[in-house]
Amino acid sequence: MALPVLYRKRIIPEECVLLKDDRILYQDEEKILTAWNTLKPRKDIHHGFSCYFLKEGFKVSKFFHEDNSLLYWYCDIVEYDFQPDSNTYIVTDLLADVIIYPDGFVKVVDIDELVTALEQKRISEETLRKALIQLNHLLEIIYAGKFETLQAPIEEVTKKAQS
Repeated sequence: MALPVLYRKRIIPEECVLLKDDRILYQDEEKILTAWNTLKPRKDIHHGFSCYFLKEGFKVSKFFHEDNSLLYWYCDIVEYDFQPDSNTYIVTDLLADVIIYPDGFVKVVDIDELVTALEQKRISEETLRKALIQLNHLLEIIYAGKFETLQAPIEEVTKKAQS
């Protein structure tokens, strides 16, 4: 199976970027696991790993500082558009995100951007509903103490990378 091409599409700001430097480490029908460095140099985030949960509608990422210490876990609510002719995934960020800090604190962010996108007609009501349902599903997993099931693919890879 050939490795797919990945694009990250944003609604706000509107852009679609080829993730040409992301390294696909694993792929099956349910998930794609990648390793990456930031596209543009940043003081806080240096590199990380992401797991695209293709059937769930979210992407879970582990963000690291340059010294390899954990910054936080970042969960994007997303929509996947697979184009089989070109073996391409366009991953659209549906704006709502969940950040989980090393101390376990959970923060939901960017809900206001969903409203802005709807008001500016950048998303439909159906997309808004879908994003909120996926966000709710993710939060149910986190609050039920089952987030480790989403962390597991990344944890396995990071342990191998650090040994």
